[in-house]
Amino acid sequence: MPTGLRKSKPKTASQRMQARRTRLRAQGLKPVQFWVPDLRNPRVRAQIRREAALLAKHPANDEVDAWIEAVYDPDA
Repeated sequence: MPTGLRKSKPKTASQRMQARRTRLRAQGLKPVQFWVPDLRNPRVRAQIRREAALLAKHPANDEVDAWIEAVYDPDA
């Protein structure tokens, strides 16, 4: 058996994550956390439907749609 060669103790998940964050920071990156609506939640979906219905009834809706059509570039 070779002497002096030891298997290192496995790192914990938090140690591996800390090492990854250290490597990413060394590359000039920083962690950012984003919170987004949970579309699996029925209350969130209901709120989105209510807001969409309100937007559909907005008096300037036709004007906004016309502007979007005018500036939309399907080749971009």
